[in-house]
Amino acid sequence: MIPVAGQTVLSAQGMRAAEQAMFDAGIEPTALMQRAGEAVAQAVARLATGRPVLILCGPGNNGGDGYVAAATLKRLGVPVRIAATGEPKSDNAIWARGLWAGPVERLEDAEAAPILVDALFGIGLSRALDAATTTGLSRLAQSASLRIALDLPSGVGSDDGRLFGDVPRFDVTLALGAVKPAHLLQPAAAVMGAVRLLDIGVSADDHMRVLGKPSLPEPDALSHKYSRGLVAIVAGSMSGASELAAIAAARAGAGYVLHLSDHAEKAGASPHAIVRRDFSPDALMDDRIGAIVVGPGLGRDDGARAKLGAAMGSGRPLVIDGDALRLIDVEGLRAHIGPKILTPHGGEFAHLFGEADGAKPDLTRQAAKRSGAVVVHKGADTVIAAPDGRTILCPEANAWLSTAGTGDVLAGAIGAMLAAGLDPVDAAAAGVWLHGQAARRCGRAFIADDLADALSAVRG
Repeated sequence: MIPVAGQTVLSAQGMRAAEQAMFDAGIEPTALMQRAGEAVAQAVARLATGRPVLILCGPGNNGGDGYVAAATLKRLGVPVRIAATGEPKSDNAIWARGLWAGPVERLEDAEAAPILVDALFGIGLSRALDAATTTGLSRLAQSASLRIALDLPSGVGSDDGRLFGDVPRFDVTLALGAVKPAHLLQPAAAVMGAVRLLDIGVSADDHMRVLGKPSLPEPDALSHKYSRGLVAIVAGSMSGASELAAIAAARAGAGYVLHLSDHAEKAGASPHAIVRRDFSPDALMDDRIGAIVVGPGLGRDDGARAKLGAAMGSGRPLVIDGDALRLIDVEGLRAHIGPKILTPHGGEFAHLFGEADGAKPDLTRQAAKRSGAVVVHKGADTVIAAPDGRTILCPEANAWLSTAGTGDVLAGAIGAMLAAGLDPVDAAAAGVWLHGQAARRCGRAFIADDLADALSAVRG
C-alpha cells in the first residue's frame, strides 16, 4: 500500500484508457483482474490481522476484483465470506466468480463481519444505488469494526466527488492502479478514510497528480536577500490582511518583504524585518522585485483599482488574491505579460469565471487556460491548474483554516515561492503545501497570525 502524495490521478476515462493500453500490449483482462484482486487480498490480510472478512461483490468488474480477493484470502488462511447483489454480468466478473468455490450470500440476508470490504461498484457510477443495496451496505458497515472500500466507496462519482445518496464512511480506501479525483474532491473525500494506492502495473501521463512534498528553495553560502526573493505587498484599506501576507512571505523564506501602503508611517512596526514604504506605481518597477502580492485587504474603490492597475502594468510576477479578484476581468488578466497566480475561493472563482456545472478539476483547468494564469481554486479540496493543463489535487485541508486571514497567509507564502524563482505552478503548489503543513502544526482553534508564524517552523 502506497501513500498517495505525489501520485498520478486518473479520471474514469483515463483509467479505462490506461487499462486498454495494457490490453493492447498483450496483457489479458483477466490477468489484470487477477493482479488487482491479489493486491487487494494482500492489503486486506494485513489490515484484518486474522479477523473474519466479508466482501460485498457487485455485478461488474469491481465485484470481479472482490471475487479474486476472496479466493486469494481463503488461500492465505483468512476467514472470508462473500455477499452479492446478484450474479456477475461482465465477462471478467463471471470468470472471477468461477475462482470462488464457497457459497455466495444475498446482500440483504448477510450477517455482519468485523472486516467489511465494499466491492460493489467502482468508477463510472452515475446514479444512486437501489434502496435494497443502500440499506444492506449501510447495515453491514455500521456493524463492522473496520470498513474498507475497493477503489471507491459505492455511491461515489469518480470524476467529480459527488455522493449519490447516503454513502457510509470508510476507514480505508484502496485505490487500484491510480488515484481517482474523488479520492481528493469533496464531499466524497470525507467518506474515504485513509486512501492508499495499490500498484497493479498501470502507467499513465501525470498531467494530473496529488500534491506532494515540494522541493523548496533553500539558501546557500552565496545567497543574499535579493537572491532569496523580494516580495512586494500592495496594501489597501484593510492593512491587517496585507500585514498577514507580508509576515507569511517572510516566514515562508523570502529574503526581503516590502509592504507598500498609503500611510507607511502609521503601519504596524512589527516585525521590524518587514520594510514599510509609501505606495507609488514607481515602487513596483524595481527590477529586484521577484513577485507582487495584490488583493489582501485592497478594497474595491477607485484607489484600489489604481493600485491593481499599477501592479498589472509593472510586468512583474503577480499573486492576485481577495479584493483584486473582484476588480479584474479575464481580459484584463490576459493583458498582463508576466507570470501570474490567482487564488480565488469558490465565490471569487464564480465571480471571475462565471457559474458553471462540472468537476472542479475541469473547471479550474478551463479557468487557467482562459486567463493565462495558474489558478489556485481554494477550499477543503483545493485544486491547482496551469494554462498548459497541469493539474494538482490537494488532500483535505485542516477544517480550522475556515477563519479570517488564512487566505492572506496563503497568498504571502505563494508570493515567497514565486519570488524565489519557482515556476508558477510549482510556486503555487509549494505555497499550498507549506500552508497546509503549518495548519497541521497549529492544530485547533488557531488564528491566521499563528498560521503565518508556523510557516517558519515548517521550513525548519
